[in-house]
Amino acid sequence: MEILKFEKGPKAVGPYSSAVKVGNLIFFSGILPIDPESGELVNDSVEHATEQILKNLSLMLSEVGLSLKNVVKTTIFTTKLDEFAKINEVYQKHFEAITKDFPARSTVGVASLPKGALVEMEFIVEA
Repeated sequence: MEILKFEKGPKAVGPYSSAVKVGNLIFFSGILPIDPESGELVNDSVEHATEQILKNLSLMLSEVGLSLKNVVKTTIFTTKLDEFAKINEVYQKHFEAITKDFPARSTVGVASLPKGALVEMEFIVEA
């Protein structure tokens, strides 16, 4: 197992690694919609939160020579499951810009998320 550390993207908000590599797979911990430059939570809408999370992931992936097309599984956690369609719209836009194939995905409605976030996502990526 290799612990991955990134210059770009938000830092972990607790005692865990942002990502670990095992074999040819990278497991990303839950990514919150934190603007890496300001450190502020982007939480005014599920659309903006989803946008920020995918930007954060793309920044980190670029550091290891990968992109969204390498994502094989996404898990989405949201406190706003009633706004699922809005999350889908942003998610689809980002992936369609890179590939026609979407990764496997689960979406889970939850009561709350760290820092009061509306959305959190974790990813498995093939390196």
